Amino acid sequence: MKKIIIFLSVVLLAASCCRFDVREQLAEDIIIYPDYKDVTVPFNIAPLNFMTLGVQKGAVRFSADDGLSTDVAVKDGKVDIPIRKWRNMLDSSKGGSLSVTVADADGNAYRPFHIHVSADPVDRYVAYRLIEPGYVLWNEMGIYQRDLESFRQTAIVENKEIDHACVNCHSFADRDPETMVMHARKTAYGGTYIQKDGRWEMLDTKTPQTISALVYPFWHPGRRFVAFSVNDTKQTFHVSDLNKIFVYDFKSDVVVYDTDERKLLTAPALFSRTAFETFPAFSNDGKRLYYCTADSVKMPTDYRQLKYSLCSIEFDENTGSFGKTDTLVRAGSESVTMPRVSPDGRYLLYTSTAYGNFTVWHKDADLALIDLADGSTRKAGEWNSSDAESYHSWSGNSRWAVFSSRRDGTGFTRLYIGHIGEDGKLGKAFLLPQKDPESNKRLMKSYNIPEFVEGKVSPKGYAIRNVEDRYQVGFAGSYLPVDLDGATGASVSPVN
Repeated sequence: MKKIIIFLSVVLLAASCCRFDVREQLAEDIIIYPDYKDVTVPFNIAPLNFMTLGVQKGAVRFSADDGLSTDVAVKDGKVDIPIRKWRNMLDSSKGGSLSVTVADADGNAYRPFHIHVSADPVDRYVAYRLIEPGYVLWNEMGIYQRDLESFRQTAIVENKEIDHACVNCHSFADRDPETMVMHARKTAYGGTYIQKDGRWEMLDTKTPQTISALVYPFWHPGRRFVAFSVNDTKQTFHVSDLNKIFVYDFKSDVVVYDTDERKLLTAPALFSRTAFETFPAFSNDGKRLYYCTADSVKMPTDYRQLKYSLCSIEFDENTGSFGKTDTLVRAGSESVTMPRVSPDGRYLLYTSTAYGNFTVWHKDADLALIDLADGSTRKAGEWNSSDAESYHSWSGNSRWAVFSSRRDGTGFTRLYIGHIGEDGKLGKAFLLPQKDPESNKRLMKSYNIPEFVEGKVSPKGYAIRNVEDRYQVGFAGSYLPVDLDGATGASVSPVN
């Protein structure tokens, strides 16, 4: 009998912890972290758990437009929303919003805020690198994936699996989890790894004609070609500048790798000694290759004069040849970097900054949109902040963008997701939710290169360690001058 009484007491105590009992309505706003007030979220996102600053115990009521409501306890200043309750609330609120009211243990209720629920789903997975701010050295890093419908994070490859190599620059073909490219640097496993049609290849991509091994990749939608930049990248540290770190290129060019013929292609506009070309990205139909280009200046002394324009060049996938070029944004008051075209072909999202192109350390860096239907350009105001917004990618339905930002004050990049409607209207972006919302403040690593993926990526460490097909990339024929006068092929031969 005593055990039953104790059990009932525990049940009643648990129930009382999440009892929503309003005795007084306050004319005050609750302060929460992360700031999920008035954000727009997909109906298939994981619970937006948050901290209630100033309220240690109490309850939260979530109310849908159709009258459905659910109450969740505030414990130790945190709200941990049961995933089943959350899914029911979002399903009931598609195209509408949730009203969220926080009340403390004394029944004092704060003014409600709203979470807008879009009927547009988001791709289930996002892949990213987690890296410590080592700047020059590294010990522990990896490429991971997050299930956006839950809090589950799993490793794609960790560098401890491949002799602590620097793993970086992963890219997926049309968000396909089993068609990807990535690099490993500085160990016996160093090289460019490509997975296509279930087969892995390792490429040694440094040639006498290129200034470096292949760097920033982007897949052609036909999956035969991958565009890369080649970069001679350096970094400096400022004592008094607002941007404490500046990463820049001494030289850079753009090439395209043909995965069928195993050769490199390029053109004069992409491979010139009088300009820096970088960050290539194909259009959604594959008929154009976008890239950023700047007139060469003396580096690093003239770094503030380094400003990139956004250009494109015609590309014929049948012949592997290039055509006419076009300038979309000419460098002037802004420098343009990281172009990404939405899968529906409507918008081009890029990052704008005062100078340079490696914007993760630039406090003024903002996202901007070009409407490719009419050519108009605007800042993505609802997604931007007073700190750096940088690398970004699109969801498969073109309704969501994921990007990195330093806005939360920790000094580390975090991932935010923003909605864009069919009418072009942007919703307030939200921080990637975590099971424990405080973990966003405690994590001493930065998120890097977020890419939406349509399915779960299988672990890659074993495949990379045991890859058998290895090739050395090299331009065909005799040495080619840096100033090219046409598309050029390159042959590859097995490494001895």
